[in-house]
Amino acid sequence: MKPSIFFLAMVVVSILACNAPGQPSAAEKKEYEAEIKTWYASREATLKAPNGWLNLVGLFWLNPGSNSFGSDSAKQLVFPAGKIVSDAGYFELRGDTVRLHARPEAAVTIQGQLVRDAVLYPTITPSPVQVQCGSLRWTIIQRDSLLGVRLRDLDSKLLTNFRGIDHFPIDINYRVKARFEKADSQRSIAITNVLGQTKPEKSPGTLVFTLNGKECRLDVLVEKDDYFLIFADATTGQDSYAGGRFLYVKKAVGDEQLVVDFNKAINPPCVFTPYATCPLPPVQNRLPISVQAGEKKYGHDQQ
Repeated sequence: MKPSIFFLAMVVVSILACNAPGQPSAAEKKEYEAEIKTWYASREATLKAPNGWLNLVGLFWLNPGSNSFGSDSAKQLVFPAGKIVSDAGYFELRGDTVRLHARPEAAVTIQGQLVRDAVLYPTITPSPVQVQCGSLRWTIIQRDSLLGVRLRDLDSKLLTNFRGIDHFPIDINYRVKARFEKADSQRSIAITNVLGQTKPEKSPGTLVFTLNGKECRLDVLVEKDDYFLIFADATTGQDSYAGGRFLYVKKAVGDEQLVVDFNKAINPPCVFTPYATCPLPPVQNRLPISVQAGEKKYGHDQQ
């Protein structure tokens, strides 16, 4: 018995549906998933690197004048016990200048050279001055009018106990094309950080795209060759971090199409350490949809 015309038509429709224009094939999906998994591995390696977020063990805001430091609990800046001598010296803050005065027994170094007296801030190079003592590393950071000591420990328990990050299932549908609406060259948006400090940040424009059937808009900041997005969505505070997530989007070159890939949405540093000063999503970057892609909650935020 010959197949009916109706049956043959249904077969043709099914084949066409499986290979509809613009729809990725099974092979393309598999290749994409492998690419994202490799990206995840690279992301975790960055977190575990010496300048990553998993080794932060302290953030001390400096007061004008002398700020003593060492492992003694009576010091103004208490460093981890067993990692440095009890009285290591002091940081001197005068105006916008931070100077280190280290005791000889502290054996602190800068670029491998023992130091007792050094200006740590401001610097004459783009990179901060890094001081070392055993597994400890520290630099000076500025947040608005505050100057502080950011302390790292390359043997941090956060680092040794790290077991990876949970993700939403990889979904190629969360990789969408976008257009860029350029803003006035003087435009800025208000960004508030976890310290409660708010300051204007230059924003060159807005990314506009369709996701889950809805038109979405996200104002961007700039980091080198990328647009930097700080966003929240319906999963925020539920399956994803309450403070929102970050996403980097490569700027288009020439006629290239901008692509926003939410499978690469990441947790802010504050998820991994209490010693980071993360920016929070501006009001206009709170999406009314659920973005079930990218990194989920981590660590204490999972409780």
